[in-house]
Amino acid sequence: MTGPDPHFTTIIEPFRIKAVEPIRFTTHDQRQAALEAAGYNLFSLHADDVLIDLLTDSGTGAMSSEQWAGMMRGDESYAGGRSFERFESAVRGITGLKHILPTHQGRAAERILCGVALKPGDIVPNNTHFDTTRANVEAVGAVALDLPIVEARRPASLHPFKGNMDVEALRQVLTREGKRVPLVMLTVTNNSGGGQPVSLENIRQVSAVCHEHGVPLFLDCCRYAENAYFIKLREEGYAEKTPREIAAEMFNLVDGATMSAKKDGMANIGGFLALNDDEMAQNARNLLILSEGFPTYGGLAGYDLEALAVGFYEALEEPYLRYRLRSVEYLGERLAAAGIPLVLPTGGHAIYLDAGALLPQVPASQYPAWALSCVLYLEGGVRSVEIGSVMFGRQPDGSEKPAALELVRLAFPRRTYTQSHVDYLAEVLVHVGAMRERIRGVRMTKTPNVLRHFTARFEPAHGALVV
Repeated sequence: MTGPDPHFTTIIEPFRIKAVEPIRFTTHDQRQAALEAAGYNLFSLHADDVLIDLLTDSGTGAMSSEQWAGMMRGDESYAGGRSFERFESAVRGITGLKHILPTHQGRAAERILCGVALKPGDIVPNNTHFDTTRANVEAVGAVALDLPIVEARRPASLHPFKGNMDVEALRQVLTREGKRVPLVMLTVTNNSGGGQPVSLENIRQVSAVCHEHGVPLFLDCCRYAENAYFIKLREEGYAEKTPREIAAEMFNLVDGATMSAKKDGMANIGGFLALNDDEMAQNARNLLILSEGFPTYGGLAGYDLEALAVGFYEALEEPYLRYRLRSVEYLGERLAAAGIPLVLPTGGHAIYLDAGALLPQVPASQYPAWALSCVLYLEGGVRSVEIGSVMFGRQPDGSEKPAALELVRLAFPRRTYTQSHVDYLAEVLVHVGAMRERIRGVRMTKTPNVLRHFTARFEPAHGALVV
Protein backbone atom coordinates (compact mmCIF):
# COMPACT_ATOMS: atom_id res chain seq x y z
CA MET A 1 0.00 0.00 0.00
CA THR A 2 1.42 3.35 -1.06
CA GLY A 3 -1.60 5.60 -0.81
CA PRO A 4 -4.66 6.07 1.42
CA ASP A 5 -6.53 3.07 -0.05
CA PRO A 6 -5.21 -0.43 -0.87
CA HIS A 7 -7.04 -0.36 -4.23
CA PHE A 8 -4.67 2.34 -5.54
CA THR A 9 -0.94 1.99 -6.10
CA THR A 10 0.16 5.48 -7.17
CA ILE A 11 2.70 6.93 -4.76
CA ILE A 12 1.36 10.15 -3.29
CA GLU A 13 3.26 12.46 -1.00
CA PRO A 14 1.57 12.57 2.46
CA PHE A 15 1.73 16.36 2.59
CA ARG A 16 0.67 19.50 0.74
CA ILE A 17 3.25 22.00 -0.50
CA LYS A 18 3.05 25.38 1.21
CA ALA A 19 6.25 27.05 0.06
CA VAL A 20 8.38 26.45 -3.03
CA GLU A 21 11.96 27.14 -4.05
CA PRO A 22 12.74 27.65 -7.75
CA ILE A 23 15.14 25.32 -9.54
CA ARG A 24 17.60 26.73 -12.06
CA PHE A 25 17.82 24.80 -15.32
CA THR A 26 21.24 24.52 -16.93
CA THR A 27 22.62 23.37 -20.26
CA HIS A 28 25.15 20.60 -20.85
CA ASP A 29 27.83 23.21 -21.66
CA GLN A 30 27.09 25.14 -18.47
CA ARG A 31 27.40 21.98 -16.41
CA GLN A 32 30.68 21.08 -18.12
CA ALA A 33 32.09 24.49 -17.20
CA ALA A 34 30.81 24.19 -13.62
CA LEU A 35 32.33 20.73 -13.28
CA GLU A 36 35.73 21.89 -14.51
CA ALA A 37 35.68 24.91 -12.18
CA ALA A 38 34.86 22.58 -9.26
CA GLY A 39 37.82 20.33 -10.00
CA TYR A 40 35.41 17.49 -10.84
CA ASN A 41 34.33 17.41 -7.19
CA LEU A 42 30.55 17.66 -6.79
CA PHE A 43 30.97 18.98 -3.23
CA SER A 44 32.53 22.10 -4.76
CA LEU A 45 29.65 22.89 -7.11
CA HIS A 46 27.46 25.91 -6.47
CA ALA A 47 24.05 24.64 -5.38
CA ASP A 48 22.37 26.89 -7.97
CA ASP A 49 24.11 24.86 -10.69
CA VAL A 50 22.41 21.65 -9.53
CA LEU A 51 19.01 20.57 -10.86
CA ILE A 52 18.23 17.72 -8.46
CA ASP A 53 20.46 17.60 -5.40
CA LEU A 54 20.90 14.10 -3.99
CA LEU A 55 24.36 14.71 -2.51
CA THR A 56 22.97 14.00 0.95
CA ASP A 57 19.80 13.62 2.94
CA SER A 58 21.47 15.37 5.88
CA GLY A 59 19.75 18.62 6.87
CA THR A 60 18.53 19.29 3.34
CA GLY A 61 14.85 18.38 3.68
CA ALA A 62 11.73 20.46 4.23
CA MET A 63 10.24 21.07 7.67
CA SER A 64 6.58 20.82 8.59
CA SER A 65 4.22 23.62 9.62
CA GLU A 66 4.35 22.22 13.17
CA GLN A 67 8.12 22.48 13.18
CA TRP A 68 8.01 26.07 11.96
CA ALA A 69 5.41 26.87 14.60
CA GLY A 70 7.66 25.31 17.23
CA MET A 71 10.56 27.45 16.11
CA MET A 72 8.60 30.57 17.00
CA ARG A 73 8.42 29.27 20.57
CA GLY A 74 12.19 28.82 20.77
CA ASP A 75 13.65 29.81 24.14
CA GLU A 76 17.09 31.28 23.48
CA SER A 77 18.18 31.25 27.14
CA TYR A 78 21.84 30.32 27.48
CA ALA A 79 21.14 27.77 30.22
CA GLY A 80 18.11 25.77 31.28
CA GLY A 81 15.80 26.88 28.48
CA ARG A 82 12.33 25.46 27.89
CA SER A 83 13.32 24.36 24.39
CA PHE A 84 16.01 22.05 25.75
CA GLU A 85 13.47 20.51 28.10
CA ARG A 86 11.19 19.70 25.16
CA PHE A 87 14.15 18.36 23.15
CA GLU A 88 15.33 16.23 26.06
CA SER A 89 11.83 14.93 26.71
CA ALA A 90 11.43 13.87 23.06
CA VAL A 91 14.79 12.10 22.85
CA ARG A 92 14.32 10.35 26.20
CA GLY A 93 10.73 9.46 25.31
CA ILE A 94 11.91 7.66 22.17
CA THR A 95 15.23 6.20 23.33
CA GLY A 96 14.73 5.70 27.08
CA LEU A 97 18.37 6.71 27.59
CA LYS A 98 19.31 8.61 30.75
CA HIS A 99 21.69 11.42 29.74
CA ILE A 100 20.86 13.55 26.68
CA LEU A 101 23.54 15.89 25.32
CA PRO A 102 22.60 18.05 22.31
CA THR A 103 25.23 18.74 19.64
CA HIS A 104 25.23 20.79 16.47
CA GLN A 105 25.33 17.61 14.36
CA GLY A 106 26.22 13.93 14.45
CA ARG A 107 29.96 14.17 13.90
CA ALA A 108 30.22 16.37 16.99
CA ALA A 109 28.52 13.65 19.03
CA GLU A 110 30.96 11.12 17.55
CA ARG A 111 33.90 13.38 18.34
CA ILE A 112 32.86 13.76 21.97
CA LEU A 113 32.21 10.04 22.40
CA CYS A 114 35.59 9.15 20.87
CA GLY A 115 37.26 11.80 23.02
CA VAL A 116 35.99 10.34 26.29
CA ALA A 117 35.90 6.62 25.46
CA LEU A 118 38.85 5.87 23.16
CA LYS A 119 42.63 5.94 23.34
CA PRO A 120 45.37 5.07 20.82
CA GLY A 121 45.40 1.38 19.92
CA ASP A 122 41.76 0.76 20.80
CA ILE A 123 39.50 -1.11 18.38
CA VAL A 124 35.92 -0.07 17.59
CA PRO A 125 33.86 -2.73 15.77
CA ASN A 126 30.92 -1.54 13.68
CA ASN A 127 28.70 -3.16 11.08
CA THR A 128 30.23 -0.53 8.75
CA HIS A 129 31.64 2.84 9.78
CA PHE A 130 30.55 5.84 7.76
CA ASP A 131 33.09 8.51 6.80
CA THR A 132 32.95 10.88 9.78
CA THR A 133 32.64 8.03 12.29
CA ARG A 134 35.73 6.36 10.86
CA ALA A 135 37.60 9.68 10.79
CA ASN A 136 36.76 10.43 14.43
CA VAL A 137 37.85 6.96 15.56
CA GLU A 138 41.11 7.18 13.64
CA ALA A 139 41.75 10.76 14.80
CA VAL A 140 42.40 9.50 18.34
CA GLY A 141 44.64 6.69 17.09
CA ALA A 142 42.07 3.92 17.38
CA VAL A 143 41.16 1.33 14.73
CA ALA A 144 37.78 1.41 12.97
CA LEU A 145 36.92 -2.25 12.29
CA ASP A 146 34.06 -3.14 9.94
CA LEU A 147 32.26 -6.45 10.58
CA PRO A 148 29.41 -6.67 8.04
CA ILE A 149 27.74 -9.93 7.17
CA VAL A 150 28.91 -11.63 3.97
CA GLU A 151 25.73 -10.64 2.08
CA ALA A 152 26.55 -6.95 2.59
CA ARG A 153 29.37 -7.30 0.04
CA ARG A 154 27.02 -8.79 -2.57
CA PRO A 155 25.05 -5.91 -4.14
CA ALA A 156 22.56 -8.17 -5.97
CA SER A 157 21.77 -10.31 -2.91
CA LEU A 158 18.17 -9.93 -1.68
CA HIS A 159 18.92 -10.57 2.00
CA PRO A 160 16.33 -8.44 3.89
CA PHE A 161 18.80 -7.18 6.52
CA LYS A 162 22.13 -6.71 4.76
CA GLY A 163 23.04 -4.07 7.32
CA ASN A 164 23.50 -6.73 10.03
CA MET A 165 26.75 -7.19 11.90
CA ASP A 166 28.60 -10.53 11.73
CA VAL A 167 27.91 -11.70 15.29
CA GLU A 168 30.43 -14.54 15.29
CA ALA A 169 33.18 -12.24 13.98
CA LEU A 170 32.34 -9.78 16.76
CA ARG A 171 32.52 -12.55 19.34
CA GLN A 172 35.98 -13.53 18.09
CA VAL A 173 37.22 -9.94 18.21
CA LEU A 174 35.96 -9.42 21.77
CA THR A 175 37.45 -12.74 22.90
CA ARG A 176 40.81 -12.09 21.22
CA GLU A 177 41.27 -8.37 21.88
CA GLY A 178 39.68 -8.03 25.32
CA LYS A 179 40.24 -4.60 26.81
CA ARG A 180 41.31 -3.08 23.47
CA VAL A 181 37.58 -2.80 22.63
CA PRO A 182 36.04 -0.04 24.79
CA LEU A 183 32.74 0.03 22.85
CA VAL A 184 30.91 -1.44 19.86
CA MET A 185 28.78 0.55 17.41
CA LEU A 186 25.90 -0.40 15.13
CA THR A 187 24.89 1.97 12.33
CA VAL A 188 21.13 1.89 11.58
CA THR A 189 20.50 1.90 8.75
CA ASN A 190 23.92 0.88 7.41
CA ASN A 191 24.80 3.85 5.21
CA SER A 192 28.13 2.71 3.77
CA GLY A 193 26.63 -0.72 3.09
CA GLY A 194 23.90 0.55 0.78
CA GLY A 195 21.44 2.05 3.27
CA GLN A 196 20.54 -1.46 4.42
CA PRO A 197 18.58 -2.09 7.62
CA VAL A 198 19.63 -3.98 10.72
CA SER A 199 17.20 -6.53 12.17
CA LEU A 200 16.07 -6.45 15.77
CA GLU A 201 17.28 -10.02 16.13
CA ASN A 202 20.76 -8.89 15.06
CA ILE A 203 20.71 -5.96 17.49
CA ARG A 204 19.60 -8.40 20.20
CA GLN A 205 22.44 -10.84 19.42
CA VAL A 206 25.09 -8.11 19.20
CA SER A 207 23.85 -6.67 22.49
CA ALA A 208 24.08 -10.07 24.18
CA VAL A 209 27.66 -10.66 22.97
CA CYS A 210 28.72 -7.15 24.03
CA HIS A 211 27.27 -7.51 27.48
CA GLU A 212 28.79 -10.99 27.93
CA HIS A 213 32.15 -9.26 27.53
CA GLY A 214 31.25 -6.16 29.55
CA VAL A 215 31.46 -3.86 26.50
CA PRO A 216 28.87 -1.10 25.95
CA LEU A 217 26.93 -1.02 22.69
CA PHE A 218 26.14 2.27 20.94
CA LEU A 219 23.77 2.92 18.04
CA ASP A 220 24.52 5.41 15.30
CA CYS A 221 20.81 6.07 15.03
CA CYS A 222 20.56 8.89 12.49
CA ARG A 223 18.04 6.82 10.45
CA TYR A 224 16.43 4.98 13.37
CA ALA A 225 12.88 5.55 12.11
CA GLU A 226 13.59 4.13 8.65
CA ASN A 227 15.27 1.13 10.27
CA ALA A 228 12.27 0.59 12.54
CA TYR A 229 9.91 0.63 9.56
CA PHE A 230 12.04 -1.92 7.68
CA ILE A 231 11.77 -4.17 10.75
CA LYS A 232 7.99 -3.75 10.65
CA LEU A 233 7.91 -4.70 6.96
CA ARG A 234 10.48 -7.51 6.91
CA GLU A 235 11.00 -9.09 10.33
CA GLU A 236 8.66 -11.79 11.56
CA GLY A 237 6.53 -10.79 14.53
CA TYR A 238 6.62 -7.03 14.02
CA ALA A 239 3.98 -6.37 11.36
CA GLU A 240 1.48 -5.18 13.97
CA LYS A 241 3.96 -3.07 15.91
CA THR A 242 4.24 0.68 15.37
CA PRO A 243 7.58 2.20 14.32
CA ARG A 244 7.74 3.93 17.71
CA GLU A 245 7.26 0.64 19.56
CA ILE A 246 9.96 -0.99 17.44
CA ALA A 247 12.33 1.94 17.98
CA ALA A 248 11.82 1.56 21.74
CA GLU A 249 12.89 -2.09 21.49
CA MET A 250 15.98 -1.11 19.50
CA PHE A 251 17.11 1.47 22.06
CA ASN A 252 16.32 -0.81 25.00
CA LEU A 253 19.11 -3.12 23.83
CA VAL A 254 21.90 -0.50 23.81
CA ASP A 255 23.87 1.58 26.28
CA GLY A 256 24.01 4.78 24.28
CA ALA A 257 23.54 6.43 20.91
CA THR A 258 24.92 9.11 18.65
CA MET A 259 22.69 10.84 16.15
CA SER A 260 22.87 13.26 13.32
CA ALA A 261 19.35 14.58 13.77
CA LYS A 262 19.62 16.15 10.33
CA LYS A 263 18.25 12.83 9.04
CA ASP A 264 15.40 11.29 11.06
CA GLY A 265 15.19 14.37 13.26
CA MET A 266 13.69 16.04 10.16
CA ALA A 267 15.53 19.32 10.75
CA ASN A 268 18.27 21.34 9.09
CA ILE A 269 20.79 21.09 11.93
CA GLY A 270 21.32 19.22 15.17
CA GLY A 271 22.31 15.97 16.81
CA PHE A 272 22.86 14.36 20.17
CA LEU A 273 24.88 11.97 22.28
CA ALA A 274 22.74 9.90 24.64
CA LEU A 275 24.04 7.39 27.17
CA ASN A 276 23.33 5.73 30.49
CA ASP A 277 26.75 5.66 32.16
CA ASP A 278 26.98 8.49 34.71
CA GLU A 279 30.77 8.90 34.67
CA MET A 280 31.06 8.81 30.89
CA ALA A 281 28.19 11.30 30.65
CA GLN A 282 29.94 13.75 32.98
CA ASN A 283 33.17 13.51 31.02
CA ALA A 284 31.21 14.01 27.81
CA ARG A 285 29.49 17.10 29.23
CA ASN A 286 32.88 18.58 30.09
CA LEU A 287 34.07 18.08 26.51
CA LEU A 288 30.74 19.35 25.18
CA ILE A 289 31.21 22.63 27.05
CA LEU A 290 34.69 23.02 25.57
CA SER A 291 33.67 22.38 21.98
CA GLU A 292 29.92 22.89 21.47
CA GLY A 293 28.45 25.03 24.24
CA PHE A 294 26.51 24.71 27.48
CA PRO A 295 24.87 21.27 27.91
CA THR A 296 21.35 22.65 27.49
CA TYR A 297 21.95 24.05 24.03
CA GLY A 298 25.01 22.18 22.72
CA GLY A 299 25.78 24.39 19.75
CA LEU A 300 22.12 24.84 18.74
CA ALA A 301 19.71 27.74 18.91
CA GLY A 302 16.54 27.27 20.94
CA TYR A 303 14.46 27.23 17.79
CA ASP A 304 16.56 24.33 16.43
CA LEU A 305 15.85 22.33 19.59
CA GLU A 306 12.13 23.00 19.11
CA ALA A 307 12.16 21.88 15.48
CA LEU A 308 13.91 18.67 16.48
CA ALA A 309 11.53 17.94 19.36
CA VAL A 310 8.71 17.87 16.80
CA GLY A 311 10.70 16.19 14.02
CA PHE A 312 11.74 13.14 16.05
CA TYR A 313 8.10 12.10 16.27
CA GLU A 314 7.14 13.11 12.73
CA ALA A 315 9.84 10.78 11.40
CA LEU A 316 8.00 7.86 13.05
CA GLU A 317 4.67 8.52 11.30
CA GLU A 318 3.74 5.53 9.13
CA PRO A 319 2.27 7.43 6.15
CA TYR A 320 5.51 9.39 5.84
CA LEU A 321 7.72 6.30 6.18
CA ARG A 322 5.58 4.36 3.69
CA TYR A 323 5.89 7.13 1.08
CA ARG A 324 9.61 7.57 1.66
CA LEU A 325 10.62 3.93 1.41
CA ARG A 326 8.27 3.27 -1.49
CA SER A 327 9.64 6.23 -3.50
CA VAL A 328 13.16 4.82 -3.26
CA GLU A 329 11.90 1.34 -4.07
CA TYR A 330 10.03 2.65 -7.12
CA LEU A 331 13.17 4.21 -8.54
CA GLY A 332 15.04 0.99 -7.87
CA GLU A 333 12.45 -0.98 -9.81
CA ARG A 334 12.78 1.36 -12.79
CA LEU A 335 16.57 0.97 -12.79
CA ALA A 336 16.56 -2.80 -12.32
CA ALA A 337 14.15 -3.16 -15.24
CA ALA A 338 16.61 -1.17 -17.39
CA GLY A 339 19.54 -3.37 -16.38
CA ILE A 340 21.25 -0.74 -14.23
CA PRO A 341 23.24 -2.56 -11.48
CA LEU A 342 22.40 -1.33 -7.98
CA VAL A 343 22.40 -2.49 -4.38
CA LEU A 344 19.32 -4.61 -3.69
CA PRO A 345 16.99 -4.57 -1.93
CA THR A 346 16.76 -0.78 -2.01
CA GLY A 347 17.42 1.08 1.22
CA GLY A 348 15.24 3.68 2.89
CA HIS A 349 17.04 6.93 2.18
CA ALA A 350 18.93 6.37 -1.05
CA ILE A 351 19.60 4.43 -4.21
CA TYR A 352 23.11 2.99 -4.42
CA LEU A 353 24.39 2.38 -7.94
CA ASP A 354 26.97 -0.37 -8.33
CA ALA A 355 29.54 1.60 -10.33
CA GLY A 356 32.04 -1.25 -10.30
CA ALA A 357 29.59 -3.47 -12.17
CA LEU A 358 28.34 -0.67 -14.44
CA LEU A 359 31.84 0.46 -15.46
CA PRO A 360 34.07 -2.63 -15.54
CA GLN A 361 36.43 -0.84 -17.94
CA VAL A 362 37.38 1.71 -15.25
CA PRO A 363 39.97 0.38 -12.76
CA ALA A 364 39.63 1.14 -9.05
CA SER A 365 42.73 3.36 -9.31
CA GLN A 366 40.70 5.65 -11.60
CA TYR A 367 37.74 5.80 -9.20
CA PRO A 368 34.79 4.45 -11.21
CA ALA A 369 32.13 5.59 -8.74
CA TRP A 370 33.54 9.11 -8.69
CA ALA A 371 33.58 9.21 -12.48
CA LEU A 372 29.99 7.95 -12.66
CA SER A 373 28.79 10.62 -10.23
CA CYS A 374 30.40 13.30 -12.40
CA VAL A 375 28.71 11.94 -15.53
CA LEU A 376 25.31 11.91 -13.82
CA TYR A 377 25.76 15.61 -13.13
CA LEU A 378 27.09 16.37 -16.59
CA GLU A 379 24.24 14.61 -18.37
CA GLY A 380 21.28 15.41 -16.14
CA GLY A 381 22.24 18.01 -13.52
CA VAL A 382 21.92 15.39 -10.76
CA ARG A 383 24.30 15.68 -7.82
CA SER A 384 25.11 12.44 -6.01
CA VAL A 385 27.99 11.23 -3.85
CA GLU A 386 30.67 8.58 -4.27
CA ILE A 387 30.96 5.86 -1.65
CA GLY A 388 33.96 3.99 -2.92
CA SER A 389 37.73 4.22 -3.12
CA VAL A 390 37.92 8.01 -2.86
CA MET A 391 35.89 8.02 0.37
CA PHE A 392 37.38 4.88 1.90
CA GLY A 393 40.49 3.91 -0.09
CA ARG A 394 43.07 5.90 1.85
CA GLN A 395 44.40 3.96 4.83
CA PRO A 396 45.56 5.43 8.17
CA ASP A 397 49.19 4.92 7.17
CA GLY A 398 48.68 6.88 3.94
CA SER A 399 48.57 3.88 1.62
CA GLU A 400 45.82 3.28 -0.91
CA LYS A 401 43.50 0.27 -0.89
CA PRO A 402 40.45 -0.13 -3.17
CA ALA A 403 37.14 -0.06 -1.35
CA ALA A 404 35.14 -3.28 -1.09
CA LEU A 405 32.40 -1.72 -3.25
CA GLU A 406 32.34 1.16 -5.72
CA LEU A 407 28.97 2.80 -5.06
CA VAL A 408 27.25 6.02 -6.06
CA ARG A 409 24.64 7.12 -3.54
CA LEU A 410 21.62 9.17 -4.55
CA ALA A 411 20.24 10.31 -1.18
CA PHE A 412 16.68 11.62 -1.07
CA PRO A 413 16.13 14.76 1.02
CA ARG A 414 13.03 14.40 3.20
CA ARG A 415 9.74 15.85 1.95
CA THR A 416 11.53 17.74 -0.83
CA TYR A 417 11.09 16.12 -4.25
CA THR A 418 7.91 14.80 -5.87
CA GLN A 419 7.06 11.81 -8.00
CA SER A 420 7.86 13.69 -11.21
CA HIS A 421 11.37 14.37 -9.92
CA VAL A 422 11.80 10.64 -9.32
CA ASP A 423 10.62 9.88 -12.86
CA TYR A 424 13.12 12.40 -14.23
CA LEU A 425 15.87 10.75 -12.20
CA ALA A 426 14.97 7.41 -13.73
CA GLU A 427 15.27 8.92 -17.22
CA VAL A 428 18.70 10.38 -16.48
CA LEU A 429 20.01 7.17 -14.95
CA VAL A 430 18.76 5.00 -17.80
CA HIS A 431 20.32 7.45 -20.29
CA VAL A 432 23.69 7.29 -18.52
CA GLY A 433 23.41 3.52 -18.29
CA ALA A 434 23.04 3.34 -22.07
CA MET A 435 26.35 5.19 -22.53
CA ARG A 436 28.24 3.16 -19.92
CA GLU A 437 30.89 1.84 -22.34
CA ARG A 438 31.96 5.39 -23.22
CA ILE A 439 32.63 6.50 -19.62
CA ARG A 440 36.22 6.76 -18.45
CA GLY A 441 37.88 7.31 -15.08
CA VAL A 442 39.47 10.23 -13.23
CA ARG A 443 42.77 10.91 -11.52
CA MET A 444 43.23 12.82 -8.28
CA THR A 445 45.30 16.00 -8.61
CA LYS A 446 45.03 17.45 -5.09
CA THR A 447 44.09 15.78 -1.84
CA PRO A 448 43.91 16.58 1.89
CA ASN A 449 44.98 14.07 4.53
CA VAL A 450 41.56 13.64 6.16
CA LEU A 451 38.09 13.13 4.61
CA ARG A 452 39.58 13.80 1.21
CA HIS A 453 36.35 13.38 -0.71
CA PHE A 454 35.07 16.73 0.57
CA THR A 455 37.79 18.89 -0.98
CA ALA A 456 40.01 16.80 -3.29
CA ARG A 457 40.32 17.86 -6.93
CA PHE A 458 40.33 15.66 -10.02
CA GLU A 459 40.67 15.63 -13.77
CA PRO A 460 39.66 13.10 -16.44
CA ALA A 461 42.27 10.37 -16.69
CA HIS A 462 41.87 10.14 -20.48
CA GLY A 463 41.18 13.74 -21.49
CA ALA A 464 37.39 13.49 -21.13
CA LEU A 465 34.85 11.76 -18.91
CA VAL A 466 32.93 10.48 -21.92
CA VAL A 467 34.71 9.43 -25.11
